[in-house]
Formats: sequence, structure tokens, C-alpha cells
Amino acid sequence: MRLSRYFLPVLKETPSEAQIVSHRLMLRAGMIKQASAGIYSWLPLGFKVLRKIEDIVHQEQAKAGHMPMLMPTIQSAELWRESGRYDDYGEEMLRIKDRHGRDMLFTPTAEELITDIFRAHVGSYKDLPLTLYQIQWKFRDEVRPRFGVMRGREFYMKDGYNFDLTKEDALHAYNRHLVSYLRTYERMGLQAIPMRADSGPIGGDDTHEFLVLAETGESEVFYDSAVTDLSFGDRAIDYDDVAQCAGVLEEFTTKYARTDETHDAALFEQVPEERRRVARGIEVGQIFYFGTKYSDALGATVQGSDGKPVPVHMGSHGIGVSRLVGAIIEASHDENGIIWPEGVTPFHAGIVNLKQGDAEADGACEALYSALTALGLEPLYDDRNERAGGKFATMDLIGLPWRITVGPRGLKNGVVELTSRRTGVSEEMPPEQAIERLVEIYAPHRGG
Repeated sequence: MRLSRYFLPVLKETPSEAQIVSHRLMLRAGMIKQASAGIYSWLPLGFKVLRKIEDIVHQEQAKAGHMPMLMPTIQSAELWRESGRYDDYGEEMLRIKDRHGRDMLFTPTAEELITDIFRAHVGSYKDLPLTLYQIQWKFRDEVRPRFGVMRGREFYMKDGYNFDLTKEDALHAYNRHLVSYLRTYERMGLQAIPMRADSGPIGGDDTHEFLVLAETGESEVFYDSAVTDLSFGDRAIDYDDVAQCAGVLEEFTTKYARTDETHDAALFEQVPEERRRVARGIEVGQIFYFGTKYSDALGATVQGSDGKPVPVHMGSHGIGVSRLVGAIIEASHDENGIIWPEGVTPFHAGIVNLKQGDAEADGACEALYSALTALGLEPLYDDRNERAGGKFATMDLIGLPWRITVGPRGLKNGVVELTSRRTGVSEEMPPEQAIERLVEIYAPHRGG
């Protein structure tokens, strides 16, 4: 993409309503625009990042054997009355009436709807296990929407639901999701710590939430620093292997890590003092096992091997896709702007032409742009007739991980400059070598 043709409405000043780093930088980088309180339009740059995150989620769900689908954003209140949650959910649920006076709601979550789909189409234990998921817009009418996409009213979320014959099978699904989520977050350049949590209005006895450490996190976090040394890495996982999934869960959850809601001071004191840490964290996902709560309420049964009806065991699993955009920025930025991890960057590299209109510089930039594009990478070429300082400031603000700087002086020596946004380290090299380096850097991040 050529920047002269791209819609990137960057702001020099920070809007007064932005209270945290991610909100400030998303507005300044032209990623979002507020439509009303807690509701945002996603502009091209922000939308590209949102889609990158969504793609990673889809890829990792597919590896775990989960099937995508799509449910409506508007639900009938009748299902929620059947489950008993319509009156219990609270004022966060946006309740509406259609033109015929029927009670409807804007989906905050979809346990009832997916259970209704299941009970209509699945009748035998032979059809289990089954895990379905969607990535869809949700709405929760927050009393005080704030912090941009971190606590908005409308948000983009992956919500998945497993159906299993026994508690043992459902707990394997729980472990499988935990493993899948750890890999998902690592691919986004994040270290998300799984922590025991409160189930809230979803219900159930077993639940973990995943938190990313960041100074502006809404939760206080108490943890053993040894947990941050763990890495999922590129280890091979057989998601059907019960023991392997349980082993990974144990590895990542035996170290002390809790939010202020579930913190146990006495247990924390047992952690060696030099490893005790207190920080802030941002929730980016949660998994639940809630047994037969919804299948009992909504009559979701299958015929067992003995011919008798058996209520299915269920769980649900959420990832805040739009919230992750803000969380990544909170965890990865500096005073000059965003620093995107390679896995989610909207463009793989920026090309800065220091002397637009110079035949040699223009030709070298065009050659770099064409070569990178032909190799399947997406460069953003700043071909504007602007001063070099302004071009560098824009690239730093929008946070592309790598920048290739092209100017007449370097070209006389046959080199361009490749700069890492994260470290600030620059290296001069021939254009062909810069291309090879970028291909090598992004090879692990392409295609899942």
C-alpha cells in the first residue's frame, strides 16, 4: 500500500477523552473513531489489525478441532427466560422490543442460543464430542464505558461452546482450550497468564481467565515470577491426547497467579520472597466448565448407549478479539507510539523515501515495494512529499516492526537502512539483503 493513497487520519494532538495509552495511540494512529459512548468505527489500519488477530484465533481453533459458525447479534428473550437468566443478567443486557412488541436482546453471550441449536440437531451420544465457536459482535451496556476498546459497550469476541457426554470428557475440552489459548496469545507476541477466576453470570465451578501484564490493567495481579518464564513455544501438541493437554495445564497453572478477586495472602506467602510479584493485568480471555447447567435448563440431552436420555456437559470459552488490539498496545509501546509484534502488524515493513522525486531513490523504493509484495509481504510505502522527520514520526506512531529507509546518500554506496522499531537498531545493507532479512523474519508468522 502507498501511503499517499491510504486512509490514515493520524492526529498530532491527543484527544482529551483518552485516558490510557492504547486509547490515545489508537486515536492518534487513525485506527478508530468514536461513534458514541463505548462504540467505535474501525478505520482501515485498526481493521487490518483486528483481522490479523481474528485470523490467528481461527487458525488455532481449527488446529484444536473446533468448528466455526455464526449466530445472530439479536436474540429472542424467550430462550433466556427458559434458562432463567433474562431477569438475572442485570442492566448490562440491552433489552429491546421489535415492532410487534416481542422482547428481544442484543447478544452479550450465546450459551442459550447455542444450546437451542444443539438440542434441535444432536440426538445421540455418537455425535459427541462437539465444539462450535463464532467470532461475532457482542454488546454489554456498561454503566461507564471507558478506555477505548478496552471497556467499550460493543466488542468483537470469539465465543466457543463444547458439548460432551461426561464430566471427564468436558474437562479434557477445558484443558484443550487452555492449551489452544496459550498458543494463540503467544502467536500475537503476548504472554498471557492463566489464573483461577470467578465465573460471574456465566456460572460453573471451573474457570480460568487469561491476563496480560500491563501498567494500566484493571485487575491487581499477584504471581510467582517463575510463571513468566514459561513458554508454549513451538512444541507439538496432539489436542486429542488427554494426558498431554492436562500436563500443559498443570505446567501453566501450578505456579501461584491470582487476581485481587481470588488472591490468598497465606498461599502467596509460601512463594519464595524473591519471586513474589504484584502488578496490574488486562483480561483477554476466559474459559468455563459449567456442567449441565444449561442442558438441564433447556433440555439438551442425547440418547446414551443404554438408550436413556443423558444431559450433556458443557463449557464456554471466550477471547476478546477487539480488546486484544488495545491489550497488545498496552503491553507493547514507547513514548513515540505503538510497537506491533510481527504476528499482528498491519503492514510487515514501512518503506521511507527520504527524497521523493529523486529518480534513483524513487526507483529503489519502487523496486523494494514490488519485490516485497511479490514475496507475499505487505509493505507500506511512504511516498508522500513530506519532510523526513514527519515520515519517521508517522512510522513510529503506527508501530510497524521494521522500516527500510532509502536515500540518495545510501544508494551511492549501494545500501539502504533496515531499522527495528522495538530496539531502534539500524543496519545498512544492500536492498536485496534487506528483502531476504524480512522474508526470514516473517517466515514463522505466516500461514499459522
